[in-house]
Amino acid sequence: MYCRWYSLTSIFSKESTNFILLNQQYTYFAILGFAFAGPLALSFDKKVAFYKKWKYVFGAMLLPALFYIVWDNYFAGLQVWFFNPAYVLPNTFIFNLPVEEVLFFFVVPYNCIFIYECICTYFPKLQSSKWADTALWVLALILCIIGLVNLPLLYTSYTAIFLAIFIFFVWCFRKYFNSFNSTAFLISYAVILIPFLIVNGFLTALPVITYNNNQNLALRIYTIPVEDVFYGMLLVMMNVVGYEKLLNRKGRQ
Repeated sequence: MYCRWYSLTSIFSKESTNFILLNQQYTYFAILGFAFAGPLALSFDKKVAFYKKWKYVFGAMLLPALFYIVWDNYFAGLQVWFFNPAYVLPNTFIFNLPVEEVLFFFVVPYNCIFIYECICTYFPKLQSSKWADTALWVLALILCIIGLVNLPLLYTSYTAIFLAIFIFFVWCFRKYFNSFNSTAFLISYAVILIPFLIVNGFLTALPVITYNNNQNLALRIYTIPVEDVFYGMLLVMMNVVGYEKLLNRKGRQ
């Protein structure tokens, strides 16, 4: 009798463990799904009518996504960061990246461009200003110094230098990117940081993704490397600049 009971409990225990493990592997995908659901549903709001701009949104995503996928894959290969197989879909890795990480570079930009568009729609008088331009220039200079001083730290140096270069690039070709609204961007990114840090908090606390502290400053916002703030800023800025260029809203200069 005991043997039968032990056998049954072993089977159920094994099945329960497999069920939990199987569901755990949807964790990263579920986090992305929850993050995407709100902005997608609100895209049909009559005032913003974001769905009417989807062709510009998806067009703006392509180059930044490609850049980030290559960068992310390279760093994953160097173990600058790595992914916990317990929280990602099995057998879906694209080189060194789980498929969810590839989706991240489309879901997060979509959400961020949506927030940016809401800011621009509800506050149409916001225009590029000297304080916003100056803030970005000062940030770029500080990041250059941080990146050069910390060259051995790959995550710190690459993130700081890439963001600084992109800010300088946008301003060197300001006439070409004249639709970029620096004020709206900075205000939007301040708003974006809240959901961005919440999502990253889940990803780093479980952890879905683990960072090698030998490759960053080891400074944390909860469990999030401080570099993530600027990694995210570059991703958002690249998408917003591309979005505004494609949309070509000269009335928002």
